[in-house]
Amino acid sequence: METRSLGHTDVQVPAVGMGTFQTFDVAGRRAEKHCRRIVEAALSMGTTLFDSSPMYGESERVLAQALQGKRQQAIIATKVWSGSAAEGRRQIEQALGWYENRVDIYQIHNLVQWKEHLPFLEDLRESGRIDIIGITHYSSGAFREMMQVMQTGRIQQIQVPYNVADTEVEQEVLPLAAEMGIGVLVMRPLGQGVLARRPPSVEKLERLKPFGIRTWAQALLKWILSDLRIDCVIPATGKTERAIENAAAGDPPWFDEETRDYVKRIAITL
Repeated sequence: METRSLGHTDVQVPAVGMGTFQTFDVAGRRAEKHCRRIVEAALSMGTTLFDSSPMYGESERVLAQALQGKRQQAIIATKVWSGSAAEGRRQIEQALGWYENRVDIYQIHNLVQWKEHLPFLEDLRESGRIDIIGITHYSSGAFREMMQVMQTGRIQQIQVPYNVADTEVEQEVLPLAAEMGIGVLVMRPLGQGVLARRPPSVEKLERLKPFGIRTWAQALLKWILSDLRIDCVIPATGKTERAIENAAAGDPPWFDEETRDYVKRIAITL
């Protein structure tokens, strides 16, 4: 799988990572063992970046258990999500304990109390316990504030929604990220699964075969990754075979603009 530099940092990330929202919010030996199998399948395909959050219930803990003995193979992107500075520090210290005292990418989830959490994250980066500080938001209504934070020069990464049906970030956010050398992770690349549920006909996918596309989900992921301002997409999955399928979208060749337009036109008609 292709790897990309995360903005102007030295961190190399895979084109396709994995989210853990809902899919890793499980309990019990059987369910947690299944998550470990998903992680193993992902790692075998070069999917080394895993994104989580305390907002995702048990996901941070379950991911940490799934990575036991494999932590050095993974890039952890997790988040602080709290209206309280004290609770935020507790979340961060707990996650650092789970991930062997190091988190590669630490994000402020949905910009919640970012002014409170940012100085603590900066101290952790200075001490070498984290590498990258980022921010996230799922709503275009927050993009103005997100860009204000980007312009402070204090963060190195953002996480935003982007897919064929949600292109709001193309207007101002992605140009600013490119200008400032800020890395970009993409949430909801499949529209929380909705975009992949009704695939087009085999005949319509035939044109995409030279790009290594076998499935509609791969086409949707490669559509995003063909915008080279994007560093990594993070689809979530609860199936090992889907983890393998998603990873295959992280290999070039990338779509040209004509092919991106073709995929978008198909999506509109479904």
